[in-house]
Amino acid sequence: MQKEKKLGRGVAIVGAGMSRFGMFPDKDSKDLFAEAYQEMVASIDKGFDPKDIEAIWIGNFSNDFFIHQAHWGPIISDLLGLAPRPATRTEGACASSTLAFRDATMAIASGLYDVVLVGGVEEMSKRTTEEVTEGLALATFPYEGRAGFTFPGVFGALATAYFAKYGAGREHLMNITIKSHENAPLNPKAQFNKTIADLMAAKKAKAEREGKPVPDWRDEKEALWDPKFNPPVAWPMHLFDCCPISDGASCMLLVAEDIARSFTDEPVYVAGIGQGSGRGLHAAPSLTSFEANKHAAAEAYGMSGYKPQDIQFAEVHDCFSIAELIHIEDLGFFEAGEGYKAVAEGATRREGSMPINTSGGLKCKGHPVGATGVAQLYEVWKQLRGEAGERQIPGRELHVGAAQNLGGTGGTCTFTILERR
Repeated sequence: MQKEKKLGRGVAIVGAGMSRFGMFPDKDSKDLFAEAYQEMVASIDKGFDPKDIEAIWIGNFSNDFFIHQAHWGPIISDLLGLAPRPATRTEGACASSTLAFRDATMAIASGLYDVVLVGGVEEMSKRTTEEVTEGLALATFPYEGRAGFTFPGVFGALATAYFAKYGAGREHLMNITIKSHENAPLNPKAQFNKTIADLMAAKKAKAEREGKPVPDWRDEKEALWDPKFNPPVAWPMHLFDCCPISDGASCMLLVAEDIARSFTDEPVYVAGIGQGSGRGLHAAPSLTSFEANKHAAAEAYGMSGYKPQDIQFAEVHDCFSIAELIHIEDLGFFEAGEGYKAVAEGATRREGSMPINTSGGLKCKGHPVGATGVAQLYEVWKQLRGEAGERQIPGRELHVGAAQNLGGTGGTCTFTILERR
């Protein structure tokens, strides 16, 4: 039986920032992190002195490969004028910055530090699509990468298994795609700011201008069925099932609970953190669930005292549309095999009973892998403070939200529960 774990003392988030996500040929990782950091500083309503930061944790997956530069802890420390404070880089594939968040939380909970900067950054757009695919494949298990099993193929296989087991189909993935593209235009930081309907209208207008046949799609799903609009990538994954190549950064200021209100009147507290590891796909107990997800969720639920039904909304790691289905079931929000039905009924929309990925998710917000985990927590922080603007979840007072982050082919998963008191 898994032992229930508790933090030695409380930890709060008192400020957060995020750069815009996208492809920025004229910006580098330092530019992006500086953008996120400046927003974080401005978000701390009672102000603070950066010299009070005692340590730094930075998530970065593989700028070593993407831009041939490693050692991002001291680079960021130097950028912000914080040397010689200790600066540590964490790596857990796409979960790199939630590992940074987890380590920073434990450092404060232990009593070692009181004020810690945590964040993540990735710069991917300087490589070709083929090179980015190769770089991301470094996060697969060795046999998977050697076999050419890149991430579209991995999640295509998981989708095929899910369809066969539960009777879902491509149309159910389209429901996720349409929902994500409706949320993203409400997020000024998102890489994709168009709904599927917007993209359809643009395609029709372009065809008309060029004197070509104008598509006669009647609705979004009809367009998504059209391989000219939504070509296959790795069946059943099509273009609009996949997240983009992205640059971006995110950061947060974590402090000990007992000093949080000296920084802000609206602190958000860490209620539970969990992490799990998983085996390669050849040894995984299931292709329709991630064992690391379930372990991480059990840790976080046990620490927080919350149950799945207590979570009011969540950001989950939708690198591909099928991943969102698997995660919302693994985390207990819906029973196994029932998630696709709940999505079809509108339960995961902003106005639904369990809003998922109000930010637009990785699918539309963007996925600069080292920055993604803290960016998910940034969205939860924004929603809990009622500061999410047009995408604010309507009609309810929010107190408990969560974020789930996945690295590799399920080798690393984290689940973090935040609360507003």
